[in-house]
Amino acid sequence: MAEGLNKKELEDLKNRLVRKPRLVWDTLSKAEKEAVFEFAEGYKAFLDRAKTEREAVQVIEEVAQKEGFKNIKKEETGRKFYRINKNKSIALAVLGEKPLIQGLNIIAAHIDSPRLDLKQNPLYEEVDLVFFKTHYYGGVKKYQWLARPLAIHGRIVKKDGSELDICIGESEDDPVFTIADLLPHLARKVQADKKMSEAIEGEKLNILVGSMPIGDDETKERFKLGVLKYLNEVYGLVEEDLFSAEIEVVPAGKARDIGWDRSLIGAYGQDDRVCAYATLRAICELERPGRTALALFIDKEEIGSDGSTGIKSRFTDSFLSELFEVKGEKGDERSLRDCLLSSMALSADVNGALDPDYQEVHEKRNAARIGYGVCITKFTGSGGKYGSNDANAEYLGLIRNLFNSHNVIWQAGELGKVDEGGGGTIAKFLAIYGMEILDCGTALLSMHSPFEIASKADIYMTYRGYKVFFKNL
Repeated sequence: MAEGLNKKELEDLKNRLVRKPRLVWDTLSKAEKEAVFEFAEGYKAFLDRAKTEREAVQVIEEVAQKEGFKNIKKEETGRKFYRINKNKSIALAVLGEKPLIQGLNIIAAHIDSPRLDLKQNPLYEEVDLVFFKTHYYGGVKKYQWLARPLAIHGRIVKKDGSELDICIGESEDDPVFTIADLLPHLARKVQADKKMSEAIEGEKLNILVGSMPIGDDETKERFKLGVLKYLNEVYGLVEEDLFSAEIEVVPAGKARDIGWDRSLIGAYGQDDRVCAYATLRAICELERPGRTALALFIDKEEIGSDGSTGIKSRFTDSFLSELFEVKGEKGDERSLRDCLLSSMALSADVNGALDPDYQEVHEKRNAARIGYGVCITKFTGSGGKYGSNDANAEYLGLIRNLFNSHNVIWQAGELGKVDEGGGGTIAKFLAIYGMEILDCGTALLSMHSPFEIASKADIYMTYRGYKVFFKNL
């Protein structure tokens, strides 16, 4: 059919018919590039302050209050509201002009990340050293957590009922903690000859916390007692207080620019705080939308979304009931169901970017790439799409045209080759309500590692996409 076309006509035909991926940097003006780098500075500051889900909630609440959001449990007038669930998840809403029963525009991100949690009886001594026992949380490569500086964050409820928040290892003057690794000279049989998944045992992810004894040779467990004495003198703790505690061990240190050109960010917890920050900025800049905008910042995604602070809880339903009340609309069970059924949502979660050194696990035609904009993921799951939401064509078309019409640079992605692996998000749990939803977020290199990598250009386009979604649907 193309016979007789000249070179220019063929080129015009190609430009008209073939989709060409767009590198974000090629599309930006000088002013827009400056905006990208400025946005990244705020994001890095957020990462440094929000290394746990509790800290993320605190920072999100602080930002929301500055932007005029009110705690719906305390005030019922206005258009911007928030509610916190057990200090580990938070929802923000901007009331729209249309009735709630016509649906919401929802963006849901998770604020938990893979880490090490202390066990309930963590403190012990062995060969004159003192350790904390841990249990890893979420999908980790255990070897990545050895022989690196670690920080301790968390909340402890003491025997008198008072609460103590700790953060040790982030300040220049703080000590850090670590997990010792075996020297290569002795590692052949116990590590090197084993599969990577078996070389490091979960029970050996023990945090080194001290080595100075008190008392004399007759004193039992005098190295452990030395640490307990310190904890008691500095924090007023006794050993049993560690039972009623949520203490998380995370990589120590700040988010950093990567590369001579500073175009990338390396940091812990970008899955999924990159999408959480973009969502926060997008909803805070929203004033009077047509449909009510709802931003959900949710815990427990990395371990299946169970628990009272995960997306499977009824927290969303409860907050929505309160929104019906403050808006003066009928909020019975049927109205709530119809509202959610008519809603449109983005599961704001990351995807794995094409890794140049491991291209064989990706299907390159359908893999996300660093620098090519926010990633739209039609389906997640594994194998035959098990555990996936799998968005429909109509909704994909709507989001695609929305982004194109507002010059949001986007790309399509999937999580690896068929049968290679896979993963899930919270999309399928919101889909239970019957709403339209798909996954949409930033592509990362080294995902689930202690030092994940994202492009500043992609981060900015994620924010742009979320802002357009809230404002224009």
